[in-house]
Amino acid sequence: MAIGERILVHGRVLDERGRGVPGALVEFWQANAGGRYRHKKESYLAALDPNFGGFGRTITDDEGNYVFRTIRPGAYPWPNGVNDWRPAHIHFSVFGHGFAQRLITQMYFEGDPMIWICPIVKTIPDEEAIRGLIAALDMNNNIPHDMRAYKFDIVLRGRRSTLFENRKEGN
Repeated sequence: MAIGERILVHGRVLDERGRGVPGALVEFWQANAGGRYRHKKESYLAALDPNFGGFGRTITDDEGNYVFRTIRPGAYPWPNGVNDWRPAHIHFSVFGHGFAQRLITQMYFEGDPMIWICPIVKTIPDEEAIRGLIAALDMNNNIPHDMRAYKFDIVLRGRRSTLFENRKEGN
């Protein structure tokens, strides 16, 4: 069993009119509870968890819903600054009908004070766009005596679209 706080992440992939997008491939990756990624170029000294791969994927249902269970990732130092840290976050890719249609974003956790001092988040000039990247604690969907839940909807287009890293010109 992976080390760390067990969590459930759920939400919907939505179009610009708020309709669920069925059949969307949602991919996610993250650091372990100690803030370390499992890849060859990782330089952070936190321990690897042999029971945690840090990657998964799912397909949305007919209403655009997705859900997965994981552990809450840890924060980690950002090497571009002397004392910069990234807050706990999960990366998401949402694929369209082909792998050429890929949108990438990040989900942060409600209440984490590190969000607002993160060097990457500080590059986003719109506070409302930042708030759209923060998953709400969802006590109504917890699994009692097991895990807390976080809700994170991803809006693909329109005025209320999620901020995507690979769509710099705007959503």
